[in-house]
Amino acid sequence: MQPFRHRLLAFLRHHPRGTAVLLLSPAAAYLFVFTLIPMGIVVYYSLLSRGPWGTVVHEFTLDNYRQLLDPVFLSVTLRSLRLALLTTAVCGLMGYCLAYWIAMYGGRYKPLYLLLVMLPFWTSDLVRVYAWMTLLADHGVINNILLALGVLGQPVALLHNEFAVLLGLVYTYVPFMILPLFAALERLDPAVLEAAADLGARPLQRFYRVTFPLTRGGMLSGSVLVFVPALGEFLIPELLGGAKAMMLGKFIALKITGLRHWPLGAAYALLLLTLILCLLYIYLRLGGGKEALQEHSL
Repeated sequence: MQPFRHRLLAFLRHHPRGTAVLLLSPAAAYLFVFTLIPMGIVVYYSLLSRGPWGTVVHEFTLDNYRQLLDPVFLSVTLRSLRLALLTTAVCGLMGYCLAYWIAMYGGRYKPLYLLLVMLPFWTSDLVRVYAWMTLLADHGVINNILLALGVLGQPVALLHNEFAVLLGLVYTYVPFMILPLFAALERLDPAVLEAAADLGARPLQRFYRVTFPLTRGGMLSGSVLVFVPALGEFLIPELLGGAKAMMLGKFIALKITGLRHWPLGAAYALLLLTLILCLLYIYLRLGGGKEALQEHSL
């Protein structure tokens, strides 16, 4: 055992490229087995045909991709993009305000505030969504309170619409925006803000010209962490939106499990993956990856 250890150390010392390959091989094997192979299966299924009774016929066709122009699918895609963008915008506004307050004025209670931000993750997503259903139902908590106060004469439809889906998405994903923004704001050097103040910059000018540009990487990272899962969300649209606010995740699941059209569901899933990859490409082009590395190196 000892000679093998010496030979291994000598190899690592004299072959830096081999060392890099050796260190990266577990991650590469993991990505190959759990990412590339499953995606290859999805691509293969998207080129097949649907047989009778939901069976899959191994005959190659491009009809599944032609159905991507179906008006119903385009409507669901546009709704998903709109809700994901609105969720990202609302989470960005709320998350920046809260992260800024914690970082600048949290003092010795910062760990407690961050714990409260992460506290919802201690319960299941299903339990939290059902809690919102109890609050937003026609005879739920919110409507009953408004009726008792005389604000409303009859219950308002707060459930099974896009408003309920947006509310659930913002509630679920706003911590993913707060945490990277807080990390970026926490690393901000106070001396930079003091220098801007000494040069005559007002508080609002300091924010737009100093604070926000220096924390742009945190905003980009948080936007990706919110937009990507919100675009393919299934549980929240299923329970809070119903058929009136269907999104891509539920639409794809309906094609696969409801209609048993595996090839068409695979084609829709690939389109969703393409949209996500385009977003990541835009994120990298905007410098999100470089800024994140620079922030972690500080």
